[in-house]
Amino acid sequence: MDWLTTEEEFEARLIRRLGGPMASLAEAEPDDPRRRDLLAALGVLEALLAGRPVATAVIIDISDRPAWDRHVLDAFAAIPFGSTASYGEIARRVGAPRAARAVGGAVGRNPVGLIIPCHRVIAADGTIGGYGGDAWGSREDRLEIKRALLRREGVEVGRRPDVRQVASQG
Repeated sequence: MDWLTTEEEFEARLIRRLGGPMASLAEAEPDDPRRRDLLAALGVLEALLAGRPVATAVIIDISDRPAWDRHVLDAFAAIPFGSTASYGEIARRVGAPRAARAVGGAVGRNPVGLIIPCHRVIAADGTIGGYGGDAWGSREDRLEIKRALLRREGVEVGRRPDVRQVASQG
């Protein structure tokens, strides 16, 4: 996840995922296919952040990921805008029905979180689950970002009651 990076570093990482060395979008030749791919990816990101469905597919190079992660990330990419799937459901889709936790691990290693929409993967009980591994911000900050992304798609996800709060009420 690159939420806390500079715009220039984000662009550089996205360029690497879209096919290799190019100094920046501004320096690319107009007919460079990577420029076209980068502009498409930026359009997808802008649409998602604005809460609009995206019809354009963006080809992302995830060949550096382990085979398991690639398989799971492909399943994430198939979750439609405005929909969710549980970690267990994704595990079943990839033929490993008892691997919900391993699916969660792949979520945390997703290198392009909005284009491969891991925010659409939630807990089996309909609550938010997790988001973003431990790489940045507090757990609550990361979950609020996930909730905001889902709300932009028209999805409201329940909250799990705070265990301390439930225990004190008992």
